[in-house]
Amino acid sequence: MNTSPPSAPRSFTLSDFDFQLPPELIAQHPAPERSGSRLLDGRSASPVDRVFRDLPALLQPGDLMVFNDTQVMNARLFGEKPTGGKLELLVERVLGGNQVAAHMRVSKKPEVGTTVALVSAPGSQDHLSATLLGRWPDEQGALFRFVLSNDAGDDPYTLMSRHGHVPLPPYITHTDSEEDARRYQTVFAKNPGAVAAPTAALHFDEALLAQIDALGVQRAHVTLHVGAGTFQPVKTENLSEHQMHCEWYEVPAATQQAIADCRARGGRIVAVGTTTVRTLESWAQSGTSTGDTRIFITPGFDFKLVDALITNFHLPKSSLMMLVSAFAGYEHIMALYAHAITSGYRFFSYGDAMLLIRSADQSTGNPMAF
Repeated sequence: MNTSPPSAPRSFTLSDFDFQLPPELIAQHPAPERSGSRLLDGRSASPVDRVFRDLPALLQPGDLMVFNDTQVMNARLFGEKPTGGKLELLVERVLGGNQVAAHMRVSKKPEVGTTVALVSAPGSQDHLSATLLGRWPDEQGALFRFVLSNDAGDDPYTLMSRHGHVPLPPYITHTDSEEDARRYQTVFAKNPGAVAAPTAALHFDEALLAQIDALGVQRAHVTLHVGAGTFQPVKTENLSEHQMHCEWYEVPAATQQAIADCRARGGRIVAVGTTTVRTLESWAQSGTSTGDTRIFITPGFDFKLVDALITNFHLPKSSLMMLVSAFAGYEHIMALYAHAITSGYRFFSYGDAMLLIRSADQSTGNPMAF
């Protein structure tokens, strides 16, 4: 009889989530067809290479798929200070009174009260400008609070839609195009407020959604406005010292009911994207259906709701690498990533996807039945 105590859970550091990615695997453009991207089926110990349109065959009637219906804003604005210096704003959040909270890229920050001229869309005489009010959310905040103005007094969403640029991730090297305006957005995007797309959902087109509906799989939506912090690598070797970025979320009453109904019928909750996981688990932990979340999911996290996850491939040392490792098991994830690199899968926002199930033991990566 073995009377030895169970081994302690493994302790992880930042270096555990690093890996070498050949630059040519970073997707610069989307696949020709949304559902034509590759899908790495990671439900079992051995990976299976599939195409994303195979997904309905991997689902069952009674399952509930939860999507993030956030809409990416044309959040990147270019301008010029009164001194002639160039400036770039990335609007992270729309506040009240035509105010926005934005990242500012500039060689020398303007003084509070300065009004900068912003570049209008070609052919427009809108006299678009931004006036700096201070930092946000407080005097030590990393963002800056501006008032956006034009001749017509339009709201920030309208101004960004007309004059802004698609906020492509930092690892995509081309300037935004009409293709990006169409493809860096889900087909069901509804609530504007994100500066990054919920990329796992980019693989769904109307035909695939119709197939899923016909199968008897239910669909529900949450909203999480993805922030620019999603691209920032964790920088502290001790994960407990990391300060997680803040994002706004909402779990509507209809989705709460759909989840309860799914549980009652014995169905499985399939989260489309890590942003959906963050939203659902924030609600499950806090009991708050709308608000800001700084949830930081690392191995050892106790998942309350999500049974399966569709997700893209994430940046080394990112909080999302830690999330998927917590969900499917660290060793399993690292093996899947090694397979994906060897097999030439396309990585990051415009890249391919993977299907994961929640590990019965997040420390070992033993899969649960799915």
